[in-house]
Amino acid sequence: MPTSSRDSGKPRYLQIADDLVQQIEAGIIAPGQKVPSESDLMEKYGAAQGTARRAAAELRASGLVETFHGKGSYVKRRPPVRRKSSDRFRRSHRTAGKAAYLAEAEQAGSKPSVSVLYVGPTEAPDEIAGRLSVPAGEKVLARRRLYFSDGIPTEEATSYLPWDIAKDIPELFEENPGGGGIYARLEEHGHMLKELSETVRVRLATKQEIGALSLSPGSPIIHLTRNAESEAGRVIEVCDTFMAADQFVLEYRIPAGD
Repeated sequence: MPTSSRDSGKPRYLQIADDLVQQIEAGIIAPGQKVPSESDLMEKYGAAQGTARRAAAELRASGLVETFHGKGSYVKRRPPVRRKSSDRFRRSHRTAGKAAYLAEAEQAGSKPSVSVLYVGPTEAPDEIAGRLSVPAGEKVLARRRLYFSDGIPTEEATSYLPWDIAKDIPELFEENPGGGGIYARLEEHGHMLKELSETVRVRLATKQEIGALSLSPGSPIIHLTRNAESEAGRVIEVCDTFMAADQFVLEYRIPAGD
């Protein structure tokens, strides 16, 4: 195993991890390329299984690689998408026909895509019902989507809309609601947006979320829930989203005046 004199006092697993980091930073292991598996490390470096496992864990902790369930670890291709709360829901984006996620991904230099998983009626879960001010279990419209960046799943989002509003807007029942997304359609039908508020939590991904985003067991996710309130003072949409934590940076502007 290639080492330097300064590495001689380090544990073996750190020497291996450092060597891999150097290869990534030098471009020997290129962006998007798969990094050696634990068995590869055992063979290449003559390391025991436990040493190879600790070296692989140390490399993941470096932030230079991303790991996908059942596929292995790869050198990251791009920086995280920056979500700017003060910009992403501007009305000018909607009138230009751009939905927030697609505009963000393009700005990050990645190729965005979306898969619609379900559009139709559902019973409002307890927390969603409370946010929409409807009884738990009441019929609402659900729109569930899986978003990709360069073909890699990064987030899953479900929008819930009150049935009495959604039933009169046919486009909301289409997989593609048209340019500007569902907020543009709501405003076209007189439900002008006044304010959006978000609750952000970070937690470990569930088994279902690990499968949806191809994450490694124990991976963290960002769980973001957003209320969209109309000028009439009613919450007209709740969006419940879970996101791969290493794929996003959330930015917020907070007024400091009265």
